[in-house]
Amino acid sequence: MIPACLSDDWTLCPEREDISAEFTRLLTAAQEGGATIAECLMIARQLKRGDEQSWHREWKKLAQVNRQRAEAAFAEGHMATAQRNWLRAMNYYGAAAMPLDQADERRWVAVLAMQECARRYLTARRPSGEVVTIPWVEDHPLQGYFLPATAAGGRAPTVICIGEPGHRKEEFLFKLAPHARERGFSMLALDLFGDQRDDYLDVLLRRRDLESAIPGVMDYLESRRDVDFDRVAIVADGWGSSFVARAVMQEPRLAAAVCDGGLWDLHERAFFASRFAMSDVSIVPVPHAPLMASSADCPVLITLGEDGWLKADRARQIVQTSRLGSSDVMLKVFTAAETGAAQAHADNPSLANEYIFDWLESRLGAARI
Repeated sequence: MIPACLSDDWTLCPEREDISAEFTRLLTAAQEGGATIAECLMIARQLKRGDEQSWHREWKKLAQVNRQRAEAAFAEGHMATAQRNWLRAMNYYGAAAMPLDQADERRWVAVLAMQECARRYLTARRPSGEVVTIPWVEDHPLQGYFLPATAAGGRAPTVICIGEPGHRKEEFLFKLAPHARERGFSMLALDLFGDQRDDYLDVLLRRRDLESAIPGVMDYLESRRDVDFDRVAIVADGWGSSFVARAVMQEPRLAAAVCDGGLWDLHERAFFASRFAMSDVSIVPVPHAPLMASSADCPVLITLGEDGWLKADRARQIVQTSRLGSSDVMLKVFTAAETGAAQAHADNPSLANEYIFDWLESRLGAARI
């Protein structure tokens, strides 16, 4: 039976697009172990219309239940169950934080609880993961989770996973880590927040050099004895900017990249050119040159849902007209008939991630362990 708060098309709150999108994300997270469908539907039944606080309250309560279950399993030596419950608790704490204002102290408390669950998961994992700190700018280092592919100590191909500004890295522990592990890849999950609160996003969005974070990350990976540095790739999860694509232009040590390929920069460039009737799009004031207008040798995969913000036909046109030199740029469009067609593949991220990591495996090769 569909809970009363859900519409026939599984929209939770038609009047709140952000909450409906978050509920969809939670349902799809169940495919990778970040939630259970039964728990999500249970919360949907308990939410009270007109009570904006019930969302935070119910998801926080569910997160605490899963966290307690994880601690009990860990104490009894049941590591697999502990890991599963910490991952779910982590994701539910993130859901509880989502609708709250950035200045709301409850949001920060939920984020800290989410991060603690992530750390507990890393300790129970085999081989165990670790929290790493990577210098970036001034007094703001990056923080990440490094998940080694094997405990044997051999060098493994490694995938850097990073989201858009404002996206926290904890989601990658269930969303992307299984795909990396199944193919013998180590994974470094990153975000741009460091140890800052969510209101630091305003500072990040004012920066014009977000791509400068990636060379420092590569320096860090080069220093690790368990990383096959000739086989390091990067995955930019989500859409909205091209900072990873710009980083690929500046970082010749990357062996492969999954990102927007500069599509967003190119789209903005074309928009401004048409708006101001400019015949020479090269003079349009977009701050950085897009990847596809360069001769970058790094293979690039762009994945797109046909129902996303940038229409598929427009994306194909940009790719076809902008690919120059020896650039190896591949565009994969997911259709509504196969799912994965929503913005950032929100309706079926598992399908998109299978394709992405298969593509990475074909570029990086199998693990030599």
